Order: sequence, then structure tokens, then C-alpha cells
Amino acid sequence: MSRRFVTMAAALILCVLLDGCVIHGKREDMNMQGAADHSDGILDDVLNEIKPEVQWAHAPTTTGSCDVTRRRTVMTIVSAERRGSFLGVVDRFWRKSGYRIKAINNDVDAPAIYAQTKDGFGVSLIIGFKGQAFFEVDSPCVKESEVAESTTPPNGPAYEDIYPLPRPNVHSDFWSAGAS
Repeated sequence: MSRRFVTMAAALILCVLLDGCVIHGKREDMNMQGAADHSDGILDDVLNEIKPEVQWAHAPTTTGSCDVTRRRTVMTIVSAERRGSFLGVVDRFWRKSGYRIKAINNDVDAPAIYAQTKDGFGVSLIIGFKGQAFFEVDSPCVKESEVAESTTPPNGPAYEDIYPLPRPNVHSDFWSAGAS
């Protein structure tokens, strides 16, 4: 066997073992639809971790030349008094899941957490106007493909074809406590 063949075979085996192949800056083991599906799983996992449950809706999916971004917007009002707890639940879950916390914005009005999964997906939580929480997952560069809308049903109104989404409008005895 040639040395080049052995080197390429070893690289392929390593690629499979590490569960991610990056060639010329692009993961070759996943296409954009696969990245969108994986992003949905990341979003499902974090939203399922939040207790009591918050109501959320899909925000627009966007695609680039080799990446995809999935978004979910929390429709439950998260009061100023509960924002720290909300961010804490997410932060602890992401750390427990092995995500690397890249930055934390401690701004009183717009706190945020930015992290990265072990397989290179960027995740963020940003608290916006009136305590509305925005989750976003950005994929690494993957093989180009078509991307379908998420098949995960929202746990409240779908707000189909409505953008921007309304401000948070769901009251929670816990998450909205103290909100006026």
C-alpha cells in the first residue's frame, strides 16, 4: 500500500471515530438538513429542561451557503425578577451537556449566554424586550442541501406567516412573577 493511501485511510477512520469530518472548513459527514434536524434536537433538549415549562414558537430558519440557523422564541413573559433564574437553568444545562460557554452578557436589560457544542454548533440565549427569550442554534459549515421547516410542533400557537412574532404574551405564575 502506498503511504498516501494509508494516511488517507487513517484520516477517514479518525474522522468517523471523532464523529465529525472537516475538509476545507466544511463538515463532510452532515448536510444542511441534517444540521437543521440536529439544531432542532439541541433546542428541544434545552426547552425541555426549563421547569416550569415555557411556551415557545418557531422563528424563521435561515440558511447560508453551507450553514443553517434554527430559532425559537419564548412567548412566556420572563420577568426581570426571574431572568437570572431562567439564564441559570440554561447555563447549568449547557455546561452539564459539555457545551463550552464562550461569553456571558450580564447586561440588566438584555442578558445573554453564548456557547458552543462539542460538535461545533453555536448556541445562544438572548433576553430581549419585555423579557422575551430568544434561542438560536447556528450550524458549522456542512454539505449544501435543501432545508425543510422544522417538524417539531410549537407548544402554543404556531404564528404561521407572522413575523415578527408578537411580544411575549403568555403569563406564568413562576416565570412572570413580578412582571407588570
